[in-house]
Amino acid sequence: MALRRAPLVRTSALAAPALVVAALLLPTTQANASSPSVPLTGTSSPVTGDFSPDTGQYPEFQTPEDENSPEVGPTQVVNRTMSQGHAAGHGITVRGTTRSKSNPTFVNGFEGLNHYQQRYSRGGNQFSIEPPDQALCVGGGHVVEAVNDVFNVYDSSGASQLTDNTAANVVGGFPRDVHHAVDLNSVFGYPPAVNRTTGALGPELTDPTCIYDAATQRFFLVVLTLDRGPSGALNEVNHLDLAVSATSDPTGRWNIYKIDVTNDGTNTGGQNPGPYLGDYPHIGADANGVYLTTNAYPWEHNGFAGAQVYALSKAQLAAGTANVNVQHIDTSGMVAAPSDAGATQPGFTVWPAQSPGTGSFDLANNGTEYFLSSNAADEATHPKAGTGGDYTSTKIVVWSMTNTGSLNSGSPAVHLSSKLVDVGEYALPPKQRQPGSGQLASTDSPQGFCLGNTTETLFNGQNGCYRLLVGAPSAEKISTPDSNDTRMQQVMYANGKLWGALDTAITVSGGNRAGIAWYVVKPGGASLSPKIALAGYLGEAGTDFTYPAIGVTSNGRGVMAFTATGDDTFPSAGYASIDALTGVGAWNVVTGGAGAATADGFTSYKAQVGNPPRTRWGDYGAASVDGSTVWVASEYIAHTCDYTAWGGPFFTGGTGDNLLGTCAGAGHGPGVRTALANWSTRVSAFKP
Repeated sequence: MALRRAPLVRTSALAAPALVVAALLLPTTQANASSPSVPLTGTSSPVTGDFSPDTGQYPEFQTPEDENSPEVGPTQVVNRTMSQGHAAGHGITVRGTTRSKSNPTFVNGFEGLNHYQQRYSRGGNQFSIEPPDQALCVGGGHVVEAVNDVFNVYDSSGASQLTDNTAANVVGGFPRDVHHAVDLNSVFGYPPAVNRTTGALGPELTDPTCIYDAATQRFFLVVLTLDRGPSGALNEVNHLDLAVSATSDPTGRWNIYKIDVTNDGTNTGGQNPGPYLGDYPHIGADANGVYLTTNAYPWEHNGFAGAQVYALSKAQLAAGTANVNVQHIDTSGMVAAPSDAGATQPGFTVWPAQSPGTGSFDLANNGTEYFLSSNAADEATHPKAGTGGDYTSTKIVVWSMTNTGSLNSGSPAVHLSSKLVDVGEYALPPKQRQPGSGQLASTDSPQGFCLGNTTETLFNGQNGCYRLLVGAPSAEKISTPDSNDTRMQQVMYANGKLWGALDTAITVSGGNRAGIAWYVVKPGGASLSPKIALAGYLGEAGTDFTYPAIGVTSNGRGVMAFTATGDDTFPSAGYASIDALTGVGAWNVVTGGAGAATADGFTSYKAQVGNPPRTRWGDYGAASVDGSTVWVASEYIAHTCDYTAWGGPFFTGGTGDNLLGTCAGAGHGPGVRTALANWSTRVSAFKP
């Protein structure tokens, strides 16, 4: 029996009545774009790369993500947020809703990628990672899913279309069934995240997101890649890696393009100079271009250096051209609002829109791409200092990029502008709650219980389950998982409107909870004179809604996905209908998406990540439209696994898998979780 011990690594996430509000029309802010080109750097395919057997001698996770840290090297972080605490006294009062009994029509669904597949792909040469970060794109009979840090392609029933890699995927002496999943390092042609024989570290890939473009019949998948120096430490060089399927078949060859984002940001008064981290990338497309956006954070200082926008020729990408036109725009100073930087703000999480089908693009002004963002976070209000805001706002930002047709010419010249729009107040949400939050972990949360257990007799005769994980016992509590901050989430342009949503504090039945603010925006065309068509909130007493993602068909009917948790609700995959006439309807849990247990991941516990811990969740969901079908994906807890099964043969007299915590049984899998985490994703299809 091989002991797979996880050493501790120490370091010093009925709707309220719709609001109809008017646009605040401010002077359009313009920006000039720089025009480098992006080279084709190679090709790859979703086939597992070379690896050495997992010997279990190296840490289960890298330095835990602490998004407030300005430190460099191994402690540098991604998915940063500067907004901390709560928007005290805020949370607009909404009327609670009941669960929907109909509409939209559920078609089918399945459990997507989970932590067992993430950790044990590529022969276990992976780190344990939280949160998953959800990518989903659907088209041509393929459902493509990626999370941190693993990838799969399914048919509509959930069967993997990738080659069965079980026999070669040996971990701890046995083949491990990961449902054919392939690690992202392999997909992009890199060495493994960690060589568990030598301890050598590969580049760190994170934040996957993808779209399917029906016009070109191509899949586009982007990740943020952080390079390492000879010592294995992060060397501050980071780039967006964009994989474009060479054909309509995502199981085949992909062309790989790289955009270096290390020096893309604004030196605002010398307080937060570069180099920068191109964090939280996202992707959209119009008729002419593919658009990537990042949040630029200084590696070595506090503060924020603006959202960055990259516009690339879609036709050139689809053709696999050796050098692709790209225009880069720094949004610093482009939003007309007071801030500590002066009379303007930078853009923050400027999310590019994607469109369904082939006829939903805005062709005016030689092609127009739209974006949405919010401005309650410290990144927008206090970009120099990195702190100081009250985390509330009554405005969102509508962005328009025109002349996108020029991206396919020899002289690309796009133009980006922004306008503020009045909306109802939104504010930094409180943490999610789940059954038992704040109580000591019981045997139903086996990792949390194990960390405080001093009496369990182990297979080696020692007493104390905690010894399997850490050096000293620690009484741990059931956590309050992360809600997002107030950044905008997935954006669509469909039926002539922009659709978006974000996380906010709400007050319902006297309680402050995490809820969703959603928006349907008429962007205003050539003059960029946007106005709200419909807006509102989703909230319910005793329940939290987080990480929304909206998918809308070309006729303007859609589905909003999210995670639903609560006082009596384990983390579940939820959904609600959305359209421009009635807004967001009553919510429900997707079929098969009910949470089965508490979040029991390593980021929940102070013994693993320090005190106070921060239970990572999200950091975003995903939606994709395929004809009249909307596909959605959210994080949830799919399976139970009690303490005895979790310990298996590591406890005296126990039986089961020789990998700790998988609950895989004596047949060695597939497991329903790992020792350190139990997240899953749920993929569902609806006809709205």
